[in-house]
Amino acid sequence: MQHFDMLVIGSGPAGRRAAVQSAKLGKSVLVVDKGRRLGGVSVHTGTIPSKTIRETVLNLSGFRERGFYGRAYRVKQDISSDDLIQRLHKTLDHEVEVLQHQFMRNGVKSVHAAAHFLDRNTAQIVSEDNERYEVAFDKALVAVGTRPYRPEHVPFDGKRVFDSDEILELPHLPRTLTVVGAGVIGVEYATIFSALDVPVTLIEARDAFLEFVDTEIVQDLLHQMRDRGMQVRLGTAIKEIRSNDNAAELILADGRCVRSEFVLYAAGRSGSIDGLRLEAVGIEADKRGRVTVDPKTFQTAAENIYAAGDVIGFPSLASTSMEQGRVAACHAFGMPLPPAPETFPYGIYAVPEISTVGQSEDEVRASGVAYECGLARFRETSRGHIMGVENGFLKLIFSLETRRLLGAHIVGEGATELIHIGQAVINLGGTVEFFVENTFNYPTLAEAYKIAGLDAWNRMGQR
Repeated sequence: MQHFDMLVIGSGPAGRRAAVQSAKLGKSVLVVDKGRRLGGVSVHTGTIPSKTIRETVLNLSGFRERGFYGRAYRVKQDISSDDLIQRLHKTLDHEVEVLQHQFMRNGVKSVHAAAHFLDRNTAQIVSEDNERYEVAFDKALVAVGTRPYRPEHVPFDGKRVFDSDEILELPHLPRTLTVVGAGVIGVEYATIFSALDVPVTLIEARDAFLEFVDTEIVQDLLHQMRDRGMQVRLGTAIKEIRSNDNAAELILADGRCVRSEFVLYAAGRSGSIDGLRLEAVGIEADKRGRVTVDPKTFQTAAENIYAAGDVIGFPSLASTSMEQGRVAACHAFGMPLPPAPETFPYGIYAVPEISTVGQSEDEVRASGVAYECGLARFRETSRGHIMGVENGFLKLIFSLETRRLLGAHIVGEGATELIHIGQAVINLGGTVEFFVENTFNYPTLAEAYKIAGLDAWNRMGQR
């Protein structure tokens, strides 16, 4: 029986980072993944595909240039699903190649197979052709990710009604699309198809969406979505979904009927724990397949077995999953861990992008801290004019007492890149004076930080 210091089940962001970190500590590592190729959900159906399709859509549709040339402007008149898929496959091939090279360079062994636990130090590996063998391990990491939640009452058929994995294999671009669920995935795909001028209806059972994002940012996103002609129906539950040869019909709780060519059901995800036999090692998962861990070490109820990534739940970001995998590997092999940074950024790759770091205005208000906000609209910057940016803004929140930056929130072009300036200032304890006293490249969108800083500084008064 082969023995490994670290067994990693899953090769997504958490799994691969844990594997490489373990290898760099001189440990023997086996990565087991039952997917067709290495990379996990992030590479094949999640993070990378949706962002690649988004970028392709924005390029081919000429969406960014419409501020200059009008809404009818297009780089390519007839955009097909093949146009999107070609670029997607090229990107995915590159991602897998980089990952394989990374494993090879670090001496990480990987197998294409399924794995399940026999006990706390043994697992059985089952290959695609049903060949079975056992491996022993000292430490293990469960990083199996999630899959779309597929309730029984939804008639998924791959023809009219799709989940967020199947949406990548659309036979053609829809004439009309209904998206059920205004979580991150639903909002991203709804706005991406809307940028292709597909009439989109977004339905959410709750009265609000993206609640972890600053309310002002969400309101601006909602305004932009509706301004583009999207139908956004909040507080609307689905009673029934019907599918026939001509269209899909959604019967709403209030009796209304929504018809569209395709439906994307994106209301939640479940942990991909089927077949792991977690009960053999004393680990329980909740009804959505999420595993409970120590939030600092990522240890499960079985001390030598860790879990990281989407399978442990919120925030379910590729960036945080990578860090969780690294921390788990370091803790497993006794490496000292510095305290986690105060904040990390969230990125939502909708059209427009949203990114946020630190506290929202609602959170600051609830904490009782006296505060002031500074705002900078991208259209007020020279770079924004040059780019034809009509919407989007940066919002900074400062403590009146300490003058420190408490939160940075962005909606608009380049938000997920720009947010890191705010992240650095927050984690380094920077104040409003940083933005007032420092020089930013001109003309840039990053200059919005100086404008927002000055806006807040004027309201706060000089010390």
